[in-house]
Amino acid sequence: MLVRVGPLPEDPLAAAAAFHVDVLPRVIAALDGGAALLTLVFTPAGHPHRAWREAAIQTIARERTPARINAVASADEPAIAAAHAFIAAAPGLTGHYLLLDSHGAGPVISSPA
Repeated sequence: MLVRVGPLPEDPLAAAAAFHVDVLPRVIAALDGGAALLTLVFTPAGHPHRAWREAAIQTIARERTPARINAVASADEPAIAAAHAFIAAAPGLTGHYLLLDSHGAGPVISSPA
């Protein structure tokens, strides 16, 4: 299941606060409802956002195992779909925050093995 995040404030602290107030309850509700795989989709943001996003995803993944929670940052829908398919096919992948580059890894992720 894809969970769209945002828009969030540009300031990293305000964005983290908004995530925890507005998005985290939806994530918890989906997990409590039986979701076994969540991919959160963040819009691209500057480097200062990376640490809080990674920490949030890693913490949720640890707290809610065996459910798998990952996140991507992209505005490119084909890249998001390809990454979500990749994540769904990788049963051990959880707690990761992936920055997508649709001009680089997109075709590699979506190519059949």
